[in-house]
Amino acid sequence: MTKADIVNEISKTTGIEKITVQKTVEAFMESVKDSLSNDKNVYLRGFGSFIVKKRAKKTARNISKNTTIIIPEHHIPAFKPSKTFVNKVKTYVKK
Repeated sequence: MTKADIVNEISKTTGIEKITVQKTVEAFMESVKDSLSNDKNVYLRGFGSFIVKKRAKKTARNISKNTTIIIPEHHIPAFKPSKTFVNKVKTYVKK
């Protein structure tokens, strides 16, 4: 499902114009990005959490040059779904 599909779905179910829904979805995503870039997690009860994870410094290998490189400590965005979200997906997704 793409962002356009989400906008269309919300517009259909709520009756709100697509342009308004698109601006709202864009604003939500910007708010999440801004919060995470300021090291503030976003918690959506019943849905999940957008969190910042810390990756430790590690040693890696460049196979083509046969050298060792150091990857410094860094932070990455992550999503952790709520238990109700996980249970719903487990229940409804068919293998």
